[in-house]
Amino acid sequence: MSVFDSPSRRLRRECRTIQAMISVYCRDRHGTPRGLCPECSELSEYASSRLERCPFGAEKPTCVNCPIHCYQPARREQVRLVMRYAGPRMLWRHPILAIFHMMEGRRPSPPLSNRKARAAGGSPREAATEDPGGDL
Repeated sequence: MSVFDSPSRRLRRECRTIQAMISVYCRDRHGTPRGLCPECSELSEYASSRLERCPFGAEKPTCVNCPIHCYQPARREQVRLVMRYAGPRMLWRHPILAIFHMMEGRRPSPPLSNRKARAAGGSPREAATEDPGGDL
């Protein structure tokens, strides 16, 4: 099931937000007038697949507040660059998505159960001791 088919409005909105950020970044940095370049298209697909598999489901916090870092380190850095560039521009290009994203960023992370930690591939102790102050 695709994130866009999800019954959760929050997940669908989060997917649209990351897609919009990648689009802003790709258009401005890579000069693609329509669509995405191959590198950004691959990053977009990867981000969507991570959202689909999130163990928190509809209760998913924003990535910066999440105790589970499910992105590979190289992909996490790519998304961090995209967000650093596109984040401030989102207020002008996609103001509603940007405002929702900022409001959701203030929500606390839901408690991490042992089952969710195992589903994400880590132990609950590792997830609880990770630095929650990182970008992703």
